[in-house]
Amino acid sequence: MYEEEYFGKRISQLRTAKGVSARDMSLSLGQSESYINKIENGKSMPSMQVFFYICEYFNITPKEFFDDGNRNPALMQAVIDDLKTLDERQITNIHEIIKGLKK
Repeated sequence: MYEEEYFGKRISQLRTAKGVSARDMSLSLGQSESYINKIENGKSMPSMQVFFYICEYFNITPKEFFDDGNRNPALMQAVIDDLKTLDERQITNIHEIIKGLKK
């Protein structure tokens, strides 16, 4: 089913970006060693409560979890928070750098 596939792929993507193993993540959530592996392989789905723990683990909101266009939402939020501390000239300079990187 789509739901199991999406959850598994998204958790794998976020976990890889965070640089943790499925086993370590499972244990950090207070679950069995294979819990995240089962979700990533489409054999299980988290309860709503565990889903919120997973979002908390990644330091993201549920909305960010479902935004699959954002590969690393925690990092993106950190960048946005940093940008808010800059003045307009600095933000303009960073924007020009980003445009250059996209070429």
